[in-house]
Amino acid sequence: MRRKASLVLLAFAVFFAALSPLLRWYAFPRLAKIPPNQYQDMVLEAKPATLLDYGTMKARQVPKVSIVQTLKGNVEESERIERTAGRDVVVWDALSHVVGPDGKMVSQIPERYIFDAHTQEPVHATGEMVDGDPVRRTGIEFKWPFLTEPRDYDYFDAQTRTSAPIHYKGTRTFRGLDVYYFEQTIPWTKVPLPKKMPVQGITPQAVEKAGTSRWYSTKRMFWVDPVTGAPVNGEELHREELRGGSLVPGGGKVTAFSGHVKMRPDYVAATVDLVTSQRRLVLLLTSYLPWGFLGLGAALLTLSLVLEARGRRPGPGRPEPDRTERVSSA
Repeated sequence: MRRKASLVLLAFAVFFAALSPLLRWYAFPRLAKIPPNQYQDMVLEAKPATLLDYGTMKARQVPKVSIVQTLKGNVEESERIERTAGRDVVVWDALSHVVGPDGKMVSQIPERYIFDAHTQEPVHATGEMVDGDPVRRTGIEFKWPFLTEPRDYDYFDAQTRTSAPIHYKGTRTFRGLDVYYFEQTIPWTKVPLPKKMPVQGITPQAVEKAGTSRWYSTKRMFWVDPVTGAPVNGEELHREELRGGSLVPGGGKVTAFSGHVKMRPDYVAATVDLVTSQRRLVLLLTSYLPWGFLGLGAALLTLSLVLEARGRRPGPGRPEPDRTERVSSA
């Protein structure tokens, strides 16, 4: 009876020991993915900020500029692209809407970001764009991969329509979470004017015809949860200028927008709560269950060996078998 129980325990020990690496290296890469219908909004603020008064073409300080960012999963488009891409695809329709202290629009830039649901690598397909301009992204945007590594990544900048390294700067503690801190600096670069201008009747074509160009520079900072790859906080030292042409007094340059952009505190708290709950699910598949199954397999193996050893031991009152050789007489 003990021998049968020992064999059953041995079978379970082998099963759980084999399940441990399968769960981590086979199941997790296939189960962990961004849902195609995800919706997320975020409010960032620059307090105070410098903003261009288009009536006088002079920069003035304002108490606050707000940036509302939305990410909306486009399920219909993701299913269309999946049919030819042969993998799980997420399509995010993003919008960055900037408003001044009076609630009037300063700028509005839409994006379509198409990426692999598991790895967050860009997927190139018709419709990938920034402000209506077709783009071909490299690197990441908005989110890092699951199980983010402590290294530099390429990060896509929507203003310049190019990717540049975002540098890993070490591990920090942010609201009780151990996170990776990243920085990216974009030097002064000439960038396109938004297609939707803040003044009625003024178009990008009219501004460019006047010989005026838009320049941009930023220092981008992210605090990223390495388990889920989700930023729990983000900030930018953002600067924009209009340079040259007949629109700028003296043909020099004028600040269009400048400020230290930060996530609003209530959105930081909500993001940390959401990431904390999601990281438990990822850790369940990458750490808790694999290590638990491995430990369970080792315990079952030990118990199986103990039962096997006891099964070979004689019971109480039973004599040891006679192992003396019998020599028959010739």
